[in-house]
Amino acid sequence: MRALRNVCFVLIFLGPLYAKAQVGVYGEFSAAKINQPNTSWVYGPTFGAYYDPWHVPFIGAGIDLRAAFLSTGSTTLDSGLVGPRLVFIPHVLPFQPYAEVLGGIGHDQFGQGVAKQTATDFEYQFLGGLDTTILPRIDWRVVEFSYGGVSGLGSSLNPETLSTGIVVRLP
Repeated sequence: MRALRNVCFVLIFLGPLYAKAQVGVYGEFSAAKINQPNTSWVYGPTFGAYYDPWHVPFIGAGIDLRAAFLSTGSTTLDSGLVGPRLVFIPHVLPFQPYAEVLGGIGHDQFGQGVAKQTATDFEYQFLGGLDTTILPRIDWRVVEFSYGGVSGLGSSLNPETLSTGIVVRLP
C-alpha cells in the first residue's frame, strides 16, 4: 500500500517535471523610449526563442534568448539578451502571463555631429507579458512591457519598451 501511495505521489506531483519541454520562437514589433534628452522613440523587430523544460502544475520555467534591433533617425538601440523565464499556465484560460529577467550586451547610439554618443556595454531588462492562443501552436503575444538599463556613456540609459507579436510553439 505504501509503494502504491509513493507511485501516485510521483505521478501526480513530480510527473509534470518530466513533461515534454515547451519550445517557442517569436517575432515582435517593439517600440522603446530611451529616456534621454532630445531622443525620439525607436522602433523595430525583436526576435527570440524560449525553452521551458521545467514544469509543475500551473507553472513553467526555462530560459529566453532574444535580439532587438530598434532605430529611428540617428538613434539606435540594439541588444542581445538571455535569462530565466517564468510562465503561469492556468490550463482553463487561453492566457499565459510570464515574467523574465534578462542580461547581455546592448549597443546604443544617439545624437548628431559632435554630440553623437555611442556605447556598447552591459544591458539588463525586467519584463512581463501576456500570450494568448489563437490557433493550435500559435500564440499572439498581446503585450510585453520591459524596463531596462544600458551602462556606459558615463550614465545609465533606461529604455522602456512595449512589444506585440506572434509566437510559434514547436512540437
